[in-house]
Amino acid sequence: MKAKLYWRVNEHIYAQTLRVIGADGKALGVLTKEEALKKSKEAGLDLVEIAPNANPPVVKIINFGKFRYREEKKLREELKKQKAAELKEIRFSPFIAENDYQIRFKRVKEFIEDKNKVRLAVVFRRPQLGSKRFGYELLARIVKELGDGVGVDMQPKFLGKSLLMIISPVTKKKKKDA
Repeated sequence: MKAKLYWRVNEHIYAQTLRVIGADGKALGVLTKEEALKKSKEAGLDLVEIAPNANPPVVKIINFGKFRYREEKKLREELKKQKAAELKEIRFSPFIAENDYQIRFKRVKEFIEDKNKVRLAVVFRRPQLGSKRFGYELLARIVKELGDGVGVDMQPKFLGKSLLMIISPVTKKKKKDA
């Protein structure tokens, strides 16, 4: 876990007036720092600043160890839910048979549905390099058949004997922006 969580506790809180939430979750109102510290000591708990940017800052009377544990656990759960998009590659030939095309296209579709980026590579052999337009047509056909579910990250371009193109799934956010 790389993200570091930090809260001001007890005497390390800078503000002189604070909006205080009690241990039971009820608001105690706006108090001075000294009054809030006194109430937290009476309860045998810590005074933790949970919203430092509010005016006045919001503090809560709570057991700091339990609070920190819960917050770190929440962060770990959020990190688990995040999935880094992988880059998958599918290779085509410029003069591919229809059945082979359908099998590879089905694979591309699966990768897109799994929220992965896909590098489409049309690999040319030496005599085929004179027919580059078939590669462009093949890539255009794939994008057309996938429809609005994909966005083109890298337009088709030649690198050596391969025509490469990168596509990725379009999320709902990206659709709204477009």
